[in-house]
Amino acid sequence: MIFQTVQYYIVKKLLLFLLLLIGSNLIAQEQNNVSKFWSALEKHCGKAYEGVITEGTTDDFKGKQLVMHIISCKQGEIKISFHVGENRSRTWVLTNGANTITLKHDHRHEDGSEDKVTQYGGTQINSGSANMQIFPADEETVKIIPAAFGNVWWITVDENSFTYNLRRIGTDRLFTVKFDLTKPVDLPPSPWGWKK
Repeated sequence: MIFQTVQYYIVKKLLLFLLLLIGSNLIAQEQNNVSKFWSALEKHCGKAYEGVITEGTTDDFKGKQLVMHIISCKQGEIKISFHVGENRSRTWVLTNGANTITLKHDHRHEDGSEDKVTQYGGTQINSGSANMQIFPADEETVKIIPAAFGNVWWITVDENSFTYNLRRIGTDRLFTVKFDLTKPVDLPPSPWGWKK
């Protein structure tokens, strides 16, 4: 009887140890995916790349040069300006706190003032992968743009390309712009409202 009790105790402790080990490995893997994704972006800090629309269309973008410029990489924050021809109003702002990434869209007027529709986006709800992070619309976004409650943004990055994507669930709205990371281009002017 004592032997069985000791056996039970040992097995119970071993199972607990294994569960803790597996759990800590899963947490480390989740943190690793976020870290790898973040590092892949940081490698391109200070560089600019030209892109093309591969899904969806918008009249505002037709016939215009599309350039992304990773303009700032600070601790926990990466800012990527998105230039559409001469329009320098758009900046994607990624923040990383406690291995959780948030994407916000900073829209400015030419005088640097904030647009009426700005600071919308979302926060990842899982660890994603080393090459892709997904950002469903958050509550703040729904308050700013009620129709965007079904928006899901995602960003992919690998050795060759960076994509910015938007899908509005329940509609046929899909937008993807793909940038060639193998061919840096000349740096564009600073985005509107940018302060170094």
